[in-house]
Amino acid sequence: MASTFFGLNIGSSALSSFQAAVNTTSNNIANLKTTGYCRQTANLQSTAALRVAARYGSMGTGVQVVSIKQERDLYYDSKYWEANSSKGLYEQKLYYLNQIEDYFKDDTTQKGFTTIFNKMFNGLDTLKTKAGDETVRNQFINQSQQLCTYFNALSTSLTEMQEDVNEEIKSTTENINAIGQKIATLNREINNIEIRGAYANELRDQRANLLDELSKIVDVQTVETEIQNKNGDNLGGTNFKVLINDQTLVDGNDYRTITYTARTQAVNKTDANGLYDLVWADTGMSFAQANSNSSGSLKALFEIRDGNNNDNLKGTVADTSTNNKLILKNTSVQNLNALNVPESGQLTLNGKKYSYDGWSATLDADGKITEMEFNLTTESTLTDDQLANAIGNTASDGVSYDSKGIVYYQQQMNEFLRNFAEMFNSIEKDGQTLDGEQMGTFFQGETTTGTLYNFNGAYVDSEGKYVSATTNADGSITKNPITKVTSDMDSYYKLTTANIRVNNKSLTDPKYFATTTDITKGTDAYDLVEKLKSLQSDVTMFRGDKASSFLETLLSDVTVDVDKTKTFYNNYNNLASSVDTHRTSISGVDEDEEAMNLIKFQNAYNLAAKTISVMAEMYDKLINETGVV
Repeated sequence: MASTFFGLNIGSSALSSFQAAVNTTSNNIANLKTTGYCRQTANLQSTAALRVAARYGSMGTGVQVVSIKQERDLYYDSKYWEANSSKGLYEQKLYYLNQIEDYFKDDTTQKGFTTIFNKMFNGLDTLKTKAGDETVRNQFINQSQQLCTYFNALSTSLTEMQEDVNEEIKSTTENINAIGQKIATLNREINNIEIRGAYANELRDQRANLLDELSKIVDVQTVETEIQNKNGDNLGGTNFKVLINDQTLVDGNDYRTITYTARTQAVNKTDANGLYDLVWADTGMSFAQANSNSSGSLKALFEIRDGNNNDNLKGTVADTSTNNKLILKNTSVQNLNALNVPESGQLTLNGKKYSYDGWSATLDADGKITEMEFNLTTESTLTDDQLANAIGNTASDGVSYDSKGIVYYQQQMNEFLRNFAEMFNSIEKDGQTLDGEQMGTFFQGETTTGTLYNFNGAYVDSEGKYVSATTNADGSITKNPITKVTSDMDSYYKLTTANIRVNNKSLTDPKYFATTTDITKGTDAYDLVEKLKSLQSDVTMFRGDKASSFLETLLSDVTVDVDKTKTFYNNYNNLASSVDTHRTSISGVDEDEEAMNLIKFQNAYNLAAKTISVMAEMYDKLINETGVV
């Protein structure tokens, strides 16, 4: 049976409930400009009815606030994270590709390859008329050194960029770890609140903000399940799991960390020292940053730093009589000058890595690689079973990245320079200096440690044959045909954009340059100059185009890549904005809507107060005038 003052209880429940609704609305309005704030709603529910003896059987007992929950749509969250990851990938990639494009510019503000290369060959035209003039010869030699300096500077810029990207990978990894730790902490705090029946809305907002931040770095998925006992009863909390690139980062209160370890072995010949590889701290397994399904700015950093357009060496393992050798046939790279494998590195075979400390390449009559033999280190020696299982399978050197990054452009420049220097030097070696001595190597390689390469160990001579050169006591040169080139041999494989230079003797003595095969023809003879000049338009130099078109060919690569990346970035940026708009329409605070809610709940509160006032008057009359309570 309802008490006499039952009406006051109903009015009081309404006052309390609508006050909570007003407070919730006020909180929404207060957080109108708060980033990541999710609109909250006070959910009202009628209280349990009271059974009475009267004919109608039951009576309403008022209203109560059963929850104050967020208006969040997980579907739009997941779609936003997906779009944001792709946006982060192309945004980061575009930033560095624009820099690479700037490095290759050749315009009025920056003298690039085409300008310097053409100037050098214009100097050859002058040599035709004044082959014996030391001033003219010196001018050409200096112009040739300018070309070398250009490539040296370009290599330095790309290497410094690779180092910068590497450091950004490190800081990004640390950020991922910090976010993972914060999410795990929030998971614990959220459960401490919600297991008692409340809703940790503000903490959930903080977690969602962290996930938004994380989604720009890596691909993010979340799974939230109810915590149950062994009988299947819900205990009031949830287990919140975060996966990045399909790998678990956070599982409830636990989180994993990614560690970065500096490489002790190079992956590509021109790589900067100490590039980081990422592994999971708890398992030591590699972090799948290059997963084809992954996205985000971290993947972009690896694509820029290690991108090789899938041009890493691959080949089929052939039979070998020894366990410390791996012989590869049908290699993906058949031109020695295009090789980008380091002198020592790692081969991947059947999912395992094997270290090697040297290699050799067998050449056919046309100078093409027919097989490569890798000398495995003691620690990587194959067992009989491993060797048996390896034969016929594919082994690869380094890591394959389907992206044109720093490694790709370094490799392309190295290939061009090796071809150009080899053809230039082969012509020069057939000539004589003004002093009548046999000309040596014009373009050489000099490392920062002072190691000098003159490429006499293996080169293509003017007849197109691979030979090694031996200098005799009388200064003459004997050519020895070779069919195998090793990693330690003084070959053009050693030449890179970083170490190319004109030989020091020519720089200090302009007479040390050959313009003719026979100086007895006269100092102004220039038969070799004609051959050197033809290199400018040689179509075998680089990717089936003229040597002078090298920059245009490479620029077309980076320009196409920039344009494609820009298009994808704009598309995903628009998509992310569109999805976020839909998400905000549900979870965001609308000031007009909240203003209407404020008026609505204010009116309801006033009516509840009026109800209590009316009931008070009724009880006053009932008590004071009738004495009935």
